[in-house]
Order: sequence, then C-alpha cells, then structure tokens
Amino acid sequence: MLHTTTNIFKRCVNKSTFTSWAHRTKRLQSSSTKPENPPAPVMQSLIAAVAGICTVSAVAAAVESSTASEVPSFDPKGQRFSQKTFGGRFARMLLECDPRLLIYSGAEVQKYKKILEDHNSQPAEMAHELWEAKRIVDSAVHPDTGEIIPRPFRMSGYVPFNGPICVAMVASQSTMSLLFWSWVNQSQNALVNFFNRNASSPMTNEALVKSYAAAVGSALVVAFGLATIIQKRYSPEKAKSLLRWVAFPSAVVASSLNCYIVRSPEISTGIPLLDEDGNVVGEDSLSLEAAKRGVYSTTASRALLQAPVYFLPPILISMGPLKTYLSKFPAAAVPITTYLVLVSFGVGLPGTVAIFPQISAISAQDVDSKFQHLKNPKTGKPYEVYYYNKGL
Repeated sequence: MLHTTTNIFKRCVNKSTFTSWAHRTKRLQSSSTKPENPPAPVMQSLIAAVAGICTVSAVAAAVESSTASEVPSFDPKGQRFSQKTFGGRFARMLLECDPRLLIYSGAEVQKYKKILEDHNSQPAEMAHELWEAKRIVDSAVHPDTGEIIPRPFRMSGYVPFNGPICVAMVASQSTMSLLFWSWVNQSQNALVNFFNRNASSPMTNEALVKSYAAAVGSALVVAFGLATIIQKRYSPEKAKSLLRWVAFPSAVVASSLNCYIVRSPEISTGIPLLDEDGNVVGEDSLSLEAAKRGVYSTTASRALLQAPVYFLPPILISMGPLKTYLSKFPAAAVPITTYLVLVSFGVGLPGTVAIFPQISAISAQDVDSKFQHLKNPKTGKPYEVYYYNKGL
C-alpha cells in the first residue's frame, strides 16, 4: 500500500514538474520570439526624400518648359505669368519653390545679375533667358539689401530643408518627439522670416523675439495638450496612430500667430494703395483699412497653407490601396510618408498660395476717408477701386 502511494505521488510530482517546466519553456520561447521594434528604414527614407524632391523639380521643369514659348517681353519689375488667374499665380509660386535653383553658386548668381543689369542691350529673342536669369537672381538675392540669402532659408529651399522636418512631425508617435520637431520647425520658420524680412521697414529684435516665442510656445502648448488628451483617452496603439494628426493644428496655430505678430505693426502704420497700373496713390499717405484687411486675410490664409503638408499625407495613408499595402508591409510607412509629405509640400503649398491674389482690390467706399474722394489724374474722375499688396 505504501509502495503504491509512493509511486502515485512520484507520478503526480513528475507530471506537475513537467507541466510547470513546459509552461515556463513556452513563455520563454514566446518572449524570445517576440518581434522587437524594427530599425528605422533610414536608407529607404533618404531615397524617398530624394524621389520627392526630384518629383517637385520635375513638375516645376514641366511647367517652365511648357510655357517657355509664350513668355512676354521682359520687364524687370513685372511678372512672367499673369497674376489675374489661378494658373498664373500657381506657376509663379511653383517656379519660385523649385529646388533646382539651389544648385547655382554665388558666382553664377552674380553673373545672371549682371545680365539683368544690361537687359536693355539684349535682343527681344532673349526674353526667355532674361526671365530665367531674373528667377535665379530673385531666388537667391534679398531684394532690399542685395545680399545672398543662405540656401536653407530661401523659398527654393523649403522642400529639401523644411520638408524633412514636416515628415518628422507627421511621423512622430510620442509626445517628446512631437514637441522636439515642433520646436525645430518653428525655429526654422523664424530664420526664414528673418532672412526674408522687409529690410526697408526693419523689424526690431524685440518683435523678432516676440514672434519666435509666440510661435514656438503656441506650437508646443497645442501639441502637448492634444497629445496628452489622446494618450489619456485611447490605448497606446490607437494613440500612436492618432498622434500623426496633432502636427496639423499645432502648425496652424503657430504659423498664424507668427504671421499676425510679425505683420501687426502694419495695422497701426498702414500700407500704400495702388491704382490699376500699380502706381502708388498719394505718395505720403498710407491706408490703415487696407493694412488691416491684408494682415487679417494673410493670417487666415496661413491656416490653409498647412493643409497639404500635414493633412493630405495622413489621409492618403489611412485609406485605399496605401492602407492595404502598409498593413502588409508596415516598414514602408516612413518612406511613403516622406515622399508624400515632400511632394505635398512642393506642389500643394504653391497651389494654396495661388488661391488668393497677392494684389487685392478694395472699393473706394471702404478705404480710409482721405482716399474716398481722390481723383484719378488719367480720367479726372474719383477712384472707384484701389489695390494693395496683401503680402504672402
């Protein structure tokens, strides 16, 4: 009896030990085979970035070549494309943002500047070459100081230099990452504003610091607030997918506030009014009403400018064939995001800028009282419509 009981006890112990060992082994195997976070596809992302820049350059080259045979006579103060149509405004902005303009050295820019200075001696057949020379010079030389603008802070440098920063913001999946890249983005924007500032009406260092602090502060507050709400309300996996949308509202608030602070002094000083030929009306008079409309409309438009960069790529990635493809190959998410953001940046931003004419009209009844009864010297009748440069 004792012998039988001992044998049963041994079998139970052995079975229990084996079962416990089997469970431990299964857990160890499970933990050892658990996939680690894959390394960031750096090389693929770099290739995607180059492809995005090349795509933007190709679109600009196509627009330039398709309109080369229809250029107007060269006018150093005029525009190659009509600014009365969306297509003309889009073509102008697209060619200003062309990354290929970065390849010209300082010596080459000075050579084209010399050609422009001698444009009166050039034959009419040189109109296209003169417009191209003007585009190269305008992309690199500050219009007020005549100094060369560093490449990262030119309009043509937006896609290759600011584009990757926007990619990092859209791809951020943690609060700290989002906050860091929001700071980098607004710092880069502040430097762009500084190097492209209106030197004829110099901005004080206090205004520059205030603008930078407001832009960075608002971007970080919005990004941190939304990221915190998302992480508290949703699971970690869901929160990661939702964080990509936080970059858009934070950039909208920061960009709009930055624009308003920089441009708000114009509301108290005023801006010139123009006639239909672009001549200033009243040499010593400035319009407060036109300045107010210009500042408010430009500030509002800054919100729309962010949409192609921060809104379009996440939408494309989360729907249709791309969503199916990325569910099978998640490692391709970062390279595809990189390509979409850069193309959206290079093509979408000129498109949104082109929606609003830079030279806006205002009725004579709506301007300051001192302008309401001025007479047009060409017609001898009171002006019915004035124009003003609302800025970008």
